[in-house]
Amino acid sequence: MTGADARTATPADIARLLVLWRTVAENGGRPPDTETALVALLERDPSALLVAESGDQLVGSVIARWDGWRGHLYRLAVHPERRREGVGRDLLIAAQARLRALGAQRFDAMVLDDNELGSRLWLAEGYRRQGDWGRWIKTAGADPTQGAGSRVSSTPGRGSAG
Repeated sequence: MTGADARTATPADIARLLVLWRTVAENGGRPPDTETALVALLERDPSALLVAESGDQLVGSVIARWDGWRGHLYRLAVHPERRREGVGRDLLIAAQARLRALGAQRFDAMVLDDNELGSRLWLAEGYRRQGDWGRWIKTAGADPTQGAGSRVSSTPGRGSAG
């Protein structure tokens, strides 16, 4: 990596990572990033969060999660002053290596539709947009009964999976 080193994040990186993510924030519609959420991520999967560091500054990050089937890549972020230097590509290569070692046969990436610079990186690295899928979201704190137009029963033969 040009002038930056990729490594697994530690709890000591959390404050600097939150600063990085606030600096590169491109999606105002998502819930705010918190120290609590990052601590939980690192406790659940200590090597999922990779960072790129240059001196004492975090200049990039990516989360590489494994679900036992696919490797999921998200939060690929590079400090604006360090873009187009290979930081994102090197983080992506490190993340893919981690996921391959776990057994991933396929990778998917969450990329904002209007992120043209990011989209160019994903395309250059062999990813393609999957047009037949969409992302569906719901805030976890929402009432679980809201929008439940059909109910699934635990009794065999009852209810609808919709």
